[in-house]
Amino acid sequence: MKQGIHPENYRMVAFKDMSNEDVFLTKSTVDTKETIEVDGTEYPLYKLEISRTSHPYYTGKSKLVDTAGRIDKFKNKYAKFKK
Repeated sequence: MKQGIHPENYRMVAFKDMSNEDVFLTKSTVDTKETIEVDGTEYPLYKLEISRTSHPYYTGKSKLVDTAGRIDKFKNKYAKFKK
């Protein structure tokens, strides 16, 4: 294994799933600007859109998320081909 290619600045970081407010701690080198207090200790905070606690593959629940009306746009665009 090559020497000197791995980062040295690993620290505990809180990752927060913004879709369900779940917070979990793990070691990381990610840069953050915010902090959060977990169990009386302050950790750097990194916000996630989706994690293992909200992803349909891991939860077994699929849900349709229609942001900005993408489904309606698609239907309107291809409605002229419908007979």
